[in-house]
Amino acid sequence: MSPRLEVWAPEGMPEVTAGDDLAGLVLTALRDGADLVDGDVVCVTSKVVSKAEGRTRVGDREAAVEEETVRLVARRGVVRIVRNRLGLTMAAAGVDASNVPVGSVVLLPLDPDRSARTLRNEVHRRTGTNVGVVVTDTSGRAWREGQTDIAIGAAGLLVAEDFAGRTDPHGNPLAVTLPAVADEIAGAAELAQGKLAGRPVAVVRGRGDLVLPPGEAGPGAASLVRPDGGDLFGWGAREAVVRALAGDEADRAPFGAPAAPDELEAAISRVVGTGATSTSTLLLTFDDHPADHPGRVVLHLPGDADRVAVAAVCFAHGWRITGWTRAGTDVVCDVSPVTT
Repeated sequence: MSPRLEVWAPEGMPEVTAGDDLAGLVLTALRDGADLVDGDVVCVTSKVVSKAEGRTRVGDREAAVEEETVRLVARRGVVRIVRNRLGLTMAAAGVDASNVPVGSVVLLPLDPDRSARTLRNEVHRRTGTNVGVVVTDTSGRAWREGQTDIAIGAAGLLVAEDFAGRTDPHGNPLAVTLPAVADEIAGAAELAQGKLAGRPVAVVRGRGDLVLPPGEAGPGAASLVRPDGGDLFGWGAREAVVRALAGDEADRAPFGAPAAPDELEAAISRVVGTGATSTSTLLLTFDDHPADHPGRVVLHLPGDADRVAVAAVCFAHGWRITGWTRAGTDVVCDVSPVTT
């Protein structure tokens, strides 16, 4: 990689409409491709991609958000954070009502990775230049004020650098270091583009080491999206409480894989109080493959334990109550991890 990074956004990009030759417009803005060299990364905003692909429509924004939403993650007043059909978790499903005529909205591209591949292939076909392509969109971040651009589509590019197994200059092992370089490139591009300058295209130069040979599309930006249940924050704080108490089987996935038995026991003890015993017995039910299953747990609880609360804790931790019995003044809760 080069220690020097260059980013620029050309002027003069016209308004994009449905059916326009996006590759032609991008190359015209880049002096018919004369400004490009092998190893450059061309970044285009999702909005111009969507406009060229006919993803602009007249109508109600809320209806468009509902259409694009797979499930609600969190809501605070009028703000809705949702998981959309692309698997992205973002405000209003990525539906945008800015920089379009009043009464119109722009939806995200149907397949941003495919859009990136098409643009990359066209640039190579028309100019012979091997570039990576990133389709960008603006997104908020948990725990941080403000927004930044991220990659929602990518082609011909390594979207992440895996440093796991390597060591730093001091000899410390890097266990989970995975820079999302496609997102970093998208953020760098946005600095040159600006939000109101009418420059939807940018070129990032200096990371040619990330650009793949012609004909290799790479994993795409979709590979950066965690699967539902793979994120530690699958529900908003309030929503997680409600979903766990409601106990709808359809709401399980965002809570993730079943927690370990000792973690479940500790959580239940915290909820029901110090009366819970610490003598829970772990009983493996899958003798043939015990390592593949955390097992069945029997929890001895005080007789006045709130069963609704216990059930909610079990639900949130990926376990299901299979039975209640009495043992003297205690109640015995038999639970099993959810396997589907």
